[in-house]
Amino acid sequence: MGDETMSRKSKKKNAGVEIQPREPVPYRVWGEEHLDAATLEQMRNACSLPISVRGAQMPDGHVGYGLPIGGVLATRNAVIPYAVGVDIACRMKLTITEVPGGRLAGWKDKLAKALRHETCFGFGGEFRQEDRRDHEVMEDPAWDDLPKQLHRLKRRAWSQLGSSGSGNHFAEFGILRMDKPDLGVPPGEYIALLSHSGSRGFGANVARYYTQIAMENVLLPKHMKHLAWLDLSSAAGQEYWLAMELAGRYASANHDLIHRHVLRTAGLSPLFQVENHHNFAWKEIHNGEELIVHRKGATPAGEGVLGFIPGSMTDPGFLVRGLGSKASLLSAAHGAGRLMSRSEAKRTFTGSQLQKALAEAGVELLSAGIDEAPMVYKSLRAIMEAQRDLVEPLAEFQPRIVLMAAGDRPED
Repeated sequence: MGDETMSRKSKKKNAGVEIQPREPVPYRVWGEEHLDAATLEQMRNACSLPISVRGAQMPDGHVGYGLPIGGVLATRNAVIPYAVGVDIACRMKLTITEVPGGRLAGWKDKLAKALRHETCFGFGGEFRQEDRRDHEVMEDPAWDDLPKQLHRLKRRAWSQLGSSGSGNHFAEFGILRMDKPDLGVPPGEYIALLSHSGSRGFGANVARYYTQIAMENVLLPKHMKHLAWLDLSSAAGQEYWLAMELAGRYASANHDLIHRHVLRTAGLSPLFQVENHHNFAWKEIHNGEELIVHRKGATPAGEGVLGFIPGSMTDPGFLVRGLGSKASLLSAAHGAGRLMSRSEAKRTFTGSQLQKALAEAGVELLSAGIDEAPMVYKSLRAIMEAQRDLVEPLAEFQPRIVLMAAGDRPED
């Protein structure tokens, strides 16, 4: 029986179709001076797939699995799980409150307490049974349509509901400055809450499960293997699409609960809210044809579409409105972009350097690892300058109280 099983597995593993890259389809790069050669090579490889139609590379990019971070790729009737990303539907959410920014000092202790008590961070982080959050997303019928290997993740997904992961995920309070009347928000400064989170362990398992299926069926050169795709006409392709969309609703629920609980505990009310994904695939019409547009670490920026692009824990981020650039496939950068890897950051910087940067910026850091120090990020102002034709900045947000997953203690 064991030999028979191994034989079937071997046949399945070798059943894929070998694919050779071709000349790349048209693509455009923004802010090439901010990008390294390996990132540009990954973008070129992605545009060399036979399913690719067009591409665009955002200026905050760096190397990723398959498609680089900041990569946008339009394909024909195919979805690439790793071009969506491991953290499916990772996104930003901003709440502008009614409280003037000038009152932040008096609210500081209350805001820090709300962040500490109402959020949960880190790999495997989850709420205890008695603190478990409730949201209608857990009653979504799509859970029952998942293959059993993924359906069994529902229990854990519920325990992680309303939480954030490790790495660059955060929840923070800061001051948002609106210089002109827009979106119904009068000019002025406001206390605002900003969060960065995704679909947690559920999304990561969906990505790995369907990437394995894609890699068994589409055999690419080794350096391109993470660009394996699923035909959307296939059962696996349809399954992945439904699971991806469920992960998107789940990620949105995480932000909804973070903001709802933190604001309620802090005694704040929302004046205006905006939310956007930056790891997802959309069915969109471009040049009269429906295409699958992957945005991996890229913000949707269709004409009039609102989004938020964050900086580092000390540098400002921006509330933006898309300008609808067709050349960028209606996309923009999703952040400042890293200058170095996490391991390099840990070797390069010390806790005292981090503390100095925080003090100079007037930021209180509740928790984070040295690998998220602001020095490991590019200048977001430079990134915004490189994409002036993609988005219009509407307001500037300066972090003041930052909470991330605990890493190395910020001291020598």
